[in-house]
Amino acid sequence: MRVRAHVFFHGRVQGVFFRDFVRRRARLLGVTGWIRNLPDGRVEAVMEGERERIQELISMAVHEHPYARVTKVDVEWSEATGEFDGFSIVG
Repeated sequence: MRVRAHVFFHGRVQGVFFRDFVRRRARLLGVTGWIRNLPDGRVEAVMEGERERIQELISMAVHEHPYARVTKVDVEWSEATGEFDGFSIVG
């Protein structure tokens, strides 16, 4: 069952190619949605796919990026809308 996750990554997540890292892994995992930097230093993402795949993607973002230092992740789960064809960097 496809779900939607609205995610906020806190920490050192800007200026280290974090968004591109997440985008590439999302495409490999079949997760759709978007990711963007926020003015306050966080990175926001909306992801749709199988819950396990989204959880795997979030884990990769937190633990596998060589330069990012994620200190906190906020996730709000809801039903998928099916509105995305791929995964992109926006804003």
